[in-house]
Amino acid sequence: MSNKIGFWAIFALVISSQIGSGIFMLPISLAPYGAYSLISWVISGLGAISLALVFALLCAKFPETGGPHIYVKHAFGPAAAFFVGWTYWVISWVSTTAVIVVGVGYLTPFFYEDIQNVHLSLEMLLLTIITLINFRGVATAGRVEFLLTVIKISVLLVIPIAALFFFDRNNFIVSEEISNLTTSQILARSTLITLWGFIGVELATAPAGSVNNPGKNIPRAIVLGTISVAVVYFINNLAIMGLINGNDLASSRAPYVDAIKIMASGNWHLIISIIAFIFCVGTLNAWVLSSGQVAFGLAEDKLMPQFFAKRNKHGSPFWGITISSVGTSVLLILTSSNNFAKQITSIIDFSVVSFLFVYLACSLAFLKVIIKEKNYYKFLIGSIATTFCCWVIFETSVNTLLIASLFTASGVPLYLFWYRRVSV
Repeated sequence: MSNKIGFWAIFALVISSQIGSGIFMLPISLAPYGAYSLISWVISGLGAISLALVFALLCAKFPETGGPHIYVKHAFGPAAAFFVGWTYWVISWVSTTAVIVVGVGYLTPFFYEDIQNVHLSLEMLLLTIITLINFRGVATAGRVEFLLTVIKISVLLVIPIAALFFFDRNNFIVSEEISNLTTSQILARSTLITLWGFIGVELATAPAGSVNNPGKNIPRAIVLGTISVAVVYFINNLAIMGLINGNDLASSRAPYVDAIKIMASGNWHLIISIIAFIFCVGTLNAWVLSSGQVAFGLAEDKLMPQFFAKRNKHGSPFWGITISSVGTSVLLILTSSNNFAKQITSIIDFSVVSFLFVYLACSLAFLKVIIKEKNYYKFLIGSIATTFCCWVIFETSVNTLLIASLFTASGVPLYLFWYRRVSV
């Protein structure tokens, strides 16, 4: 039996990598923006689709395992590719940590005692289970991903459709603080928030070497998957904000639980907790799968030590997955204090900016690669993606930019003491 995955598994990976715990948290952050949030979803959705097209076209041109660093290598050389690949790999640990913490947090209603006493053990257990699944090979992980995605999409269509029957446009309220800003500032701030929902748009390119007909299946999956994600986000945001008053939504801790309480009586919030946990498991599976493939791709290109290029008997990049999971475990321990939710929120902010650095590098690589083709359609797509990344980065605080750059800087020791020596 082939240990490669096809269109539907990679389509599921695209959706799961983008739709995770964020969809349950973003309505709270967007509540003060009222109807402006709907516009910001359109802006970030179009930006994400332009990035999806860039990655789809790059993957069709270079269908190799590894993802972003592959494209930067072809455009700017191996040194730039090393730092892009390193940055991307390390950020994947951070994103995985955030997803695990939020996922286990949704299990709180099932614990009569303080979950604080056992949450780290549950987080480690969840990480271990998903890691073991990925040791079984990309085909097994792909089948799990498809099942979880079917559950996700079903829920995210049923709840908002039901909520639309209770829709009240008067629930959209722009807070006084936000109303004092210019329209441009409002849209910039809200788009920065909604962009978190699309982080992971590129994940499907990482396991290209393990996909049947990657030049055809991956581009189709990335574009169609990202469009589907944008539609799901928009519908859910519209329904939840039309169901719950803006002031109440801004102070909510679990907007979907509150939504269910408005629409139905009983203990339905427990079902929502289970569903939210499943969402996080799907996203976690996508990140663990891709982080191993990124390290494997870097090693294949001799940008990382060669033991990362070794596969186990199931064809899984054992060391890439193992070290990624160990790195995530360390971050879980470091964020296991009482205020771990605030710590994770900060980490998410920094990781989004780091992802934007990677996206910008890939967009610029795309422009350099296709400029010789004199294809104005592709050049326009690349220009839109590049402009979008630059705009979001420009609207980010200098402090956040500096801290985010530390992810890239952490690769300097390996570059100086290993990569430069072997590349001479």
